[in-house]
Amino acid sequence: MLYLITASLAWAFSYGLIKFNLYNLDSSLVASLRMLCALLVFAPFLRLKMIHRRQVLQLMVIGAIQYGVMYICFLRSFQYLDAYQVALFTTFTPLYVIIINDLLERKFNHHHIKVALIAVLGGAVIYFNCINQENSFTGFMLVQCSDLCFAYGQVAYKRLRQQSAIIRDVQVYGLLFIGAFIIAALMTTASSGWHRVLEINLQQILIIIYLGTVASGICFFLWNKGATITNIATLAAFNNLKSPLAITVSLVFFKEHTNIPRLMIGLSFIGLAFFMAEYYARRTHTRILTNT
Repeated sequence: MLYLITASLAWAFSYGLIKFNLYNLDSSLVASLRMLCALLVFAPFLRLKMIHRRQVLQLMVIGAIQYGVMYICFLRSFQYLDAYQVALFTTFTPLYVIIINDLLERKFNHHHIKVALIAVLGGAVIYFNCINQENSFTGFMLVQCSDLCFAYGQVAYKRLRQQSAIIRDVQVYGLLFIGAFIIAALMTTASSGWHRVLEINLQQILIIIYLGTVASGICFFLWNKGATITNIATLAAFNNLKSPLAITVSLVFFKEHTNIPRLMIGLSFIGLAFFMAEYYARRTHTRILTNT
């Protein structure tokens, strides 16, 4: 859990930094630069002798979806939403994690679905009033696309690692960022975004370096590493831990506004979902130990 908690705490500040400092930049360009920074962090550790070529391609595809496509949609959503709204709309991620995992497993766990739906309800309570606005709906759909990509990536990486125990995460993780950078670079080229590099000021450069190396590079590694050693219910619940943390940071440090009573009620539902996920995971673990 420490890996997931550490990543969530670091990501809490990312929403505000993006909204108030990078909103005027091309989203695909920012995604490309962030993925390039993350790739530079992990490129020195790449060791591919122990893995099959098919796994190399799988890891690149996972990275292209989980980070490349995800970031393009995620960053573009800030053109339509406040930072705290982007954080709130990610509350659907637990549901996506459970559904994708159950589809790949070819079986559905009703308890996991209940946990995810309670987390979704928490988000719905908070942002119900703003979803009818046209810009909010566009931003909402972009965040959902982003969340689906992120959910798929962490589930796919978890499954791949379970099937390949000899793989060391740090030695292959650069492959994910290679895939992500290729997708982001292609989108930047398609949108003619490269020429806007000259518009980036020093403060934005420093923020992009921080977001690329720490929030994207190190924290994404910690998150997927944590996913490999965490049960799927707890992993799904942890996907919503970053939301209340990011909301708090956006309200306190970036002076955004929201309906506080709705926020508290919604966060209570999210807290309940997390408690249920943990309780179910521990009960299942205890039952397994008893049977053995």
